[in-house]
Amino acid sequence: MPPSLDFFYDLGSPYSYLAATQLSRISASSGALVRPLPITLGGVRKQLGTQMPSMAQLQYMSGDIARWSARYGVPMSIPAAFPTKTIQALRACVAAELEGQGLSAMHALFKTYWADGHDIGDARVIEASLTQAGLDGARLVARSAADDVKEGLHRNTALALDRGVFGVPMMFVGERSFWGNDRLEFVEAALREEGR
Repeated sequence: MPPSLDFFYDLGSPYSYLAATQLSRISASSGALVRPLPITLGGVRKQLGTQMPSMAQLQYMSGDIARWSARYGVPMSIPAAFPTKTIQALRACVAAELEGQGLSAMHALFKTYWADGHDIGDARVIEASLTQAGLDGARLVARSAADDVKEGLHRNTALALDRGVFGVPMMFVGERSFWGNDRLEFVEAALREEGR
C-alpha cells in the first residue's frame, strides 16, 4: 500500500503555496498519495489564542518567500489583496475534494493568488480560476455555500486542531508531523521509510 501524506493548508498562506508547488514531485518520487486538507488558519489561531504575524515578521516574509520561490523555480509575489478572505475559496476546495478534484482546485487557486496576484476573495476570480483549470468553476462556487461543504471545512479545521496543527503548511506522514515548506526533505525521508 502506498504511503499517504496529509497536507493541511490555507490558501492565504505563502508557505503553503510554496510547499504545494513541490507536492507533485514528492508524490512521483515516493509514490505517496497526497490528501489535501484545507483549513481556516484564522480558526486555528483563534482556538489556540495565537496572534497574527507582526509587521516585522511580515517584512521578513517578503524577502524569505522570494528566496524560496527562486530556489523552487516557481513564480510568486505578495498579491495586492494580501491578506484576503479565503473562506469561500477554501470551501470551493472542499467541494472539489468531494468530487475527487481537491488537488486540482488547490493548485489552481494557489496559482491564481500567489503567482498571478488575483484576489481569491472574489467569487468571480474563484470561478474563473477553477474553470481555467478544467473544473466546473460555477458549480464549485455555488456548492461552496452548501451546508455539507461548510461542515467539511469546519471538520478539517477541527481535525487539524486534534492532530496538533498550529500553523500551515503542516504535513503528516502517519502520525509524524512536519511544519513548513522547509521541512519537505524530512517529509520525503519519512515517506521513503513508510514505503519500504
